[in-house]
Amino acid sequence: MENKTSHTDQQWQALAAHEPDGPVYMVNLLKFRARAAYSDGRDADLSGYAAYQRYAEPMAALIEASGGSVVHSSVVTALVVGAVAELWDVVAIVQYPSRREFIALIETEQVQALQVHRLAGLEGQLNIVTEDPTPA
Repeated sequence: MENKTSHTDQQWQALAAHEPDGPVYMVNLLKFRARAAYSDGRDADLSGYAAYQRYAEPMAALIEASGGSVVHSSVVTALVVGAVAELWDVVAIVQYPSRREFIALIETEQVQALQVHRLAGLEGQLNIVTEDPTPA
């Protein structure tokens, strides 16, 4: 497993190329830095979680304005099956009307401006795309 903070070009292209384009649920596994790490050195006394909240709160409003919603968010407390070196800190599930709506939102100037807080707060993240199963 690789815990990253950004997608690769290949991952982004695969996301955009997928059809059909119905509702998607993004499962976010988040690991926060102990202390925020802004590239300009500001707010070094801020926790990674607090820096991430500067991203998450306005992002939730943007998600809702685009027709999506934060379905669930909670703190990870234990692992029941499997093994990982470290547990994630938070799991969040976000519903978007479609992959296209997700991509369009992520590429807006508003979201791009918030990325500084997301990157300052996160040590790593897994972002997993899920969707309703196709009837057999």
